[in-house]
Amino acid sequence: MARFFKTRLRVTLAAAGLISLSLAGWAFWLEPASLDVRRVTLAVPRWHPEHRGLKLILLTDLHVGAPHAGLAKLRRIVEQVNAEGPDAVLIAGDFVIGGEGGEGGVAGGTFVEPEAIAAELKRLRAPLGVHAVLGNHDWWYDGGHVAGALAGAGVKVLENQAVRLEAGGRGFWLAGIADLWTRKPDVEAALAQVSDDDPVLFLTHNPDIFPRVPARVSLTLAGHTHGGQVHLPLLGRPIVPSRFGQRYALGHVVEGGRHLFVSGGLGTSIIPVRFRVPPEIVVLQIAPAD
Repeated sequence: MARFFKTRLRVTLAAAGLISLSLAGWAFWLEPASLDVRRVTLAVPRWHPEHRGLKLILLTDLHVGAPHAGLAKLRRIVEQVNAEGPDAVLIAGDFVIGGEGGEGGVAGGTFVEPEAIAAELKRLRAPLGVHAVLGNHDWWYDGGHVAGALAGAGVKVLENQAVRLEAGGRGFWLAGIADLWTRKPDVEAALAQVSDDDPVLFLTHNPDIFPRVPARVSLTLAGHTHGGQVHLPLLGRPIVPSRFGQRYALGHVVEGGRHLFVSGGLGTSIIPVRFRVPPEIVVLQIAPAD
């Protein structure tokens, strides 16, 4: 009997070890190296029927230089985006991995200069352009440097600015709001640049700005949270970089008739792990709710 229990214990421990190794391999290797295309259709207020078929691509938190998120992965992302034939590409910040001087950011990462990142993004093709905001990691490194490299590659970087885009004979506005942690986001200043009644989209890095967004805005798009990077069954997302916890961690949120969509992003930060929150390209189509 004692021999039976010892054998059973050894088998149990071996199985537990194998499962642990498999989960670790998935979370630290397979999932961070993967790439999902997430297709989302949202019905939002104050959206023109003529723009129902517009295809917008949302990218965020590239963190180029993180493990499994180097320039080769970025090249793959650009190719996939172009294959989708988007009308516009929107990038919600955190292009680099580093903080001050390019150091830190993610364990096992290698800092990649903004010019190298911009050279890959220059190959993006969209008739309504490629538009971006910067994130906290970009500003912790050198926001001016990142913005300059992107501008040189044809990416329009917005900070509390609004631009009018037109398709199908109708217009809509895209307003880029400054990062909440490192800059001074000014929702009112951005909206003051909107000169007509056409719909408004907000693009920002940190979704914690959402409570300050008025109903005039049809949809706010954000990143930053990485979806917590880890989503455990029953327990949820142990760590979300938000003062609101899991409230704005991932996906479509509606509060008081106002709409927010948060992408889980592409790279990693601090620890190069993803579990049940795969890197994603979001293919977004917006329909009028009314």
